[in-house]
Amino acid sequence: MADDQINIDDVNPSEGLTTAEVKKQVDDGYKNTEPKPLTKSVKQILVENVFTLFNVINVVLGILVFYTGSYINMLFLVIAIANTAIGIFQEIRSKRQVDKMALLSQSKVKVRRNGENELIQPDQIVLGDIIELDRGDQVPVDGVIKETKGIEVDESQITGESSPIEKNDGNQVTSGSFLVSGKAFMLATKVGDETFVNTITNQAKTDKSKNSVLISLIKKIIKILTIIIIPLGIALFVSRLMHGVSVNNAILGTVAAMIGMIPEGLVLLTSVTLAISAYHLAKKRVLVRDLSSIETLARVNTICLDKTGTITSGELKFNKLIKEAPHYDDQQIAAIMGSLVNEIDDNNETASALKDHFPDHPYSATKIVPFSSARKWSGAELDDKGQYVFGAPQFILNLNDQQQKEVQHYAEQGFRVIALAKVDQLDEDRISGSELIALILITDVIRPNASDTLQYFYNQGVDLKVISGDDPVTVSSIAKRVGIRNYSDYVDMTTIGDDANYQDLVKKYVVFGRVKPDQKQRLIKALQENGRTVAMTGDGVNDLLALKQSDCGIAMASGSESVKSIADFVIIDSNFDALIKVLNEGRRVINNIDSIACLYLIKTMFSIMLSVIFLFFARNYPFQPIQLTPINDLMVGIPSFLLALEPNYRALKDKFVSNIYEISLPAALSVVFYILVIGVIGDILGLYTSITSSLSVLITGVICWLALIMVCRPFNRYKLLIVILSMTLFLPVFIFLGKIFSLVTIFTWSVGGIGLLLALTTDFSFVGIQKCVNLIRHQFFNK
Repeated sequence: MADDQINIDDVNPSEGLTTAEVKKQVDDGYKNTEPKPLTKSVKQILVENVFTLFNVINVVLGILVFYTGSYINMLFLVIAIANTAIGIFQEIRSKRQVDKMALLSQSKVKVRRNGENELIQPDQIVLGDIIELDRGDQVPVDGVIKETKGIEVDESQITGESSPIEKNDGNQVTSGSFLVSGKAFMLATKVGDETFVNTITNQAKTDKSKNSVLISLIKKIIKILTIIIIPLGIALFVSRLMHGVSVNNAILGTVAAMIGMIPEGLVLLTSVTLAISAYHLAKKRVLVRDLSSIETLARVNTICLDKTGTITSGELKFNKLIKEAPHYDDQQIAAIMGSLVNEIDDNNETASALKDHFPDHPYSATKIVPFSSARKWSGAELDDKGQYVFGAPQFILNLNDQQQKEVQHYAEQGFRVIALAKVDQLDEDRISGSELIALILITDVIRPNASDTLQYFYNQGVDLKVISGDDPVTVSSIAKRVGIRNYSDYVDMTTIGDDANYQDLVKKYVVFGRVKPDQKQRLIKALQENGRTVAMTGDGVNDLLALKQSDCGIAMASGSESVKSIADFVIIDSNFDALIKVLNEGRRVINNIDSIACLYLIKTMFSIMLSVIFLFFARNYPFQPIQLTPINDLMVGIPSFLLALEPNYRALKDKFVSNIYEISLPAALSVVFYILVIGVIGDILGLYTSITSSLSVLITGVICWLALIMVCRPFNRYKLLIVILSMTLFLPVFIFLGKIFSLVTIFTWSVGGIGLLLALTTDFSFVGIQKCVNLIRHQFFNK
């Protein structure tokens, strides 16, 4: 050790480091690292949006078109650049809003410096800092306990063992673990890259796969198209040359075909829509940790609610004290109770309510057993007064019939019943010789709009379960007050054995009380095994395992840092109403993408079909690259983007695949049919290629418009406006912008007349082909 290096073993826990010592540690590099960002960096966003396979293909195709000298046909590059720019802009905008919300959700660390407490960000911790840890806190760096009256630490993220581990003065604690009970002052012995949590980064966040059905399906389609596009494009180009088509026309035809095969708008629409949703939710003070979680939440059909902090505000109030031992008066009970809660110094809600009501603590504790969610009680030995415990009556007493009826009576009224008892023997594992001194009634504060929020979920077809560590009768009473259906179907999980059939339990009961953390996890897993997609809300460390197990974890920002670190959503204001916004945003995104994705696949399908057909035709490909632009933008791109913004909060129906059969495939077959018909008419009447290609664009646009109409059903004013707007913008392209898009005017008999006749038959042909596709589908595929 250098002479001027700080010896952290000499740091006084009551004083901590001085300002000068902190500066020296920072200068010497003994400073904690910043947490891994929840969002991509700007550089990552730029790289992922710019250097895509589709963009590479577009650039190569642009170079080939440039070679032909037909510069107007390079307009597709402008569209590709605009699409990429929009995607980058939306992702960066979403990133900034999410990062801002993430800062608000971060819990600060309490350290001792210059003899005073300071709140700092975790990345400001330096080696040798004295850190104060309370129940529910996640240990930010590795360290050693300097002062404590006894704590329990959950190291499940490190060892995989969920049982709490007792820690005392001199014991090591590891970053990534969290306090289940008690309070301690810890000396930071490892910071930055040397800490355990930085060697296994975000372990808790990466062990849960998301049920991203739609996104996975789109990625699978893109992967298949990637395999098809390049070899088919090369084959088409060689075929054109072999059939005597000029090099320039072969290039333009091949480029048009390959551009048509690329559903780049679908990829853009999905990423942009999800980014916009994350931005909207961030503005509503809901932090989205993973964009795919938005889809997962949209598919949720069961929400498991943790009572405390979700249905209730998490605040508790003292209501009444009922003496049970006649030889104790109110003053004695107040002295014992005040000494217990203040000496044990837990920071949970029950302890806070009791501290407020029993502020005096005349006795000192010589031995402390802190509260844990597994034990359901805490206790202490007070000077020469004896040993006392307080907590759930069922866990500290052998209740007689009268006492059981009394506790049941108060619980049925919605009170949280706390028993104060004197014991003969007190240790971490068990107590004996309990004498009931008093019952204390505590009330939960229910969130103002809880009832309306829960009713909304029922109206959306979402089942609700309440999973709580509190007395099931009390939980049932609160469930009744907020409108939980079948609230009387409750169970005390302490009566359920380890070998119980949890899949039957979750079918039979709605309210689960006295649930231990590992039981919460098993209940969530049982619901999933029954085919349910489960969201879990919670704010306490006892919810951690269940949140990790759930398909979608939702944490309140008022909860512990360990819970927020693995949740998919963090509600910044801890406002229960925000769950409606989260669910609606997810459903809006997926419902809309589910419906409109088929529009993008029409162009992909007919481009592949035409490419294969024209491998054997000694004629030019029916489109030039520039001619696909009006169809891409006016019949698909703009309408689909506007439709994606429409409020659509219905339960998901997963229409993606069915819409391919119902809309995409019939539309693509219709386009191929009419292009072949137009080719025959052109041969018979001796029409120029410019005329037949203009007719092909016109009829393809009409068929895509019919597909748009099908997607928009049932109509409302917004959808009707989009349908009218698309055709209103499409037709003037032929009138005013024909030269730009290599189109001839429609005011001739060969284009206007033939085009009108063909357009009038498109609806009939579309429906006929649709029926044939469905008939073949049901006949041969039984679907």
